[in-house]
Amino acid sequence: MKVGLVAVDGHNNFPNLALMRLSAWHRSQGDQVEWWSGFEHYDRVYQSKVFTFTPDFNSVVNSDEIITGGTGYRNYGTLPPEVEATPPDYGIYPQCKKAIGFLTRGCIRRCEYCVVPRKEGDIRPAATWEEIRRPDSREILFLDNNVLASDFGLEQIDRMGGEPFWVDFNQGLDARLITLDTARMLARLHWIRFIRMSCDTSDMLPVVERAAAYLREAGAAPSRFWAYVLVRDVGDAHQRVIALREMGVEPFAQPYRDFDGGEPSLEQRAFARWVNNRAAFHSCSWEDYQYPGKGGSIL
Repeated sequence: MKVGLVAVDGHNNFPNLALMRLSAWHRSQGDQVEWWSGFEHYDRVYQSKVFTFTPDFNSVVNSDEIITGGTGYRNYGTLPPEVEATPPDYGIYPQCKKAIGFLTRGCIRRCEYCVVPRKEGDIRPAATWEEIRRPDSREILFLDNNVLASDFGLEQIDRMGGEPFWVDFNQGLDARLITLDTARMLARLHWIRFIRMSCDTSDMLPVVERAAAYLREAGAAPSRFWAYVLVRDVGDAHQRVIALREMGVEPFAQPYRDFDGGEPSLEQRAFARWVNNRAAFHSCSWEDYQYPGKGGSIL
């Protein structure tokens, strides 16, 4: 069988784990697998779309069978168990030097702006950290949505402590679940860059502040404290990023997109550029920041 892969969101950017597993599984069956080229005939083509706002793939595909999947298609199903259990094919993303995977799937929260509860359901174990690591890398990128809500996830973090591996939980850690004991476990990990948290509402500010205090007490480096900031109302988001900066947590603004792929407003996008451009964020106020539509040019 000749199999073609299409990462609708762009295969040169963040690796698509589903396609990596499909590639590895098909190769194990003796199939030929490659990125869809547009010039070949395929027995089967997989099109994976992660984000609802990504434009659909409109090219003519010469294939006997086309299978689409992913949140971007509002497909909340899972890969077949035998595929999900297959280690990823890192060969299709040679630029990716980290191991990638999930310790847990699902989440205990039901945030109205998050697709995880309807897609993955309640939290459950997915893999041990030893099963995710790869022999040619000392870095692991975890995609868990709420690893601290799982006893299994906490066990994996505890077992990784002190191991010669560098980690990143890139979806963010639930600050509500960072106790002093949890902070001590996190402080024993080697972090690739940041200890990521989330501060999506003003109610989370005292929670993040308490979590940061626990992490400091546990010996974690304050320079690694970092938080996602969901931007819906710009005024409210502005108060949050200033408060985070004052407590020593680096904010990262994410303009809100709804499930229908609606575009963020000009003001939301400009605010995110101001926050995420560290030179601008630390040298001028939001009130003084200039952007098209407001007057002047982006700093």
